[in-house]
Amino acid sequence: MKKIVVLTGAGISAESGLKTFRDADGLWEGHDVMEVASPQGWKNNMELVLKFYNDRRKQLLEVKPNKAHLAIANLEKDYKVTIITQNVDDLHERAGSTNVIHLHGELLKARSTFDEDLVFDWTKDINVGDFCEHHHQIRPHIVWFGEAVPLIDKAIEEVSVADIIMIVGTSMQVYPAAGLINYKKRNTPIYFIDPKPSMSKKTMEGVEIIAERATVGVPIAVEHLSRI
Repeated sequence: MKKIVVLTGAGISAESGLKTFRDADGLWEGHDVMEVASPQGWKNNMELVLKFYNDRRKQLLEVKPNKAHLAIANLEKDYKVTIITQNVDDLHERAGSTNVIHLHGELLKARSTFDEDLVFDWTKDINVGDFCEHHHQIRPHIVWFGEAVPLIDKAIEEVSVADIIMIVGTSMQVYPAAGLINYKKRNTPIYFIDPKPSMSKKTMEGVEIIAERATVGVPIAVEHLSRI
């Protein structure tokens, strides 16, 4: 079976009704990003950070996977599929995908501030005073700005052995995820699905641009796959 690596970003989840966090003015739900998504923000105002992610978690539990998530999950019938997502939601998993790498963490998990490897499944609010077994505060299992991206090496390894790459709902402008494409094998075909693509055939070898939103573009890309 050929190996497909699918890189996904906020655009695919937006069509399920999830806000993309960052608005046109650069604010996240009215907050400066460093207030709610950085170690310093956590240190300065733990309650604000927890409320921000508690609200995001509640919203996530109210939405469902869309046609793009389902079409990607369905690829597993004919291909070996790995999803590398910048999203912190679980919509790929709920759609049926079985191999998902979350570069930026997972909203439905929490972790200890004492031991970052102590991770819990978490669907309710996280509150000040929720402690791990070592009596330290629990925090969202999210990679904040200024923190290392633990799974980036695993993602690089997956891209380097891909036979086909699909990019959905991400501008490929945010690093380190944007740099993943540099590790692909030469002549690996790329399907870039985005209404306003930042990539072109001139800037990236072997790219096929599908200038559509995810729910329209992914089924088109899947149909094109059958011709390879």
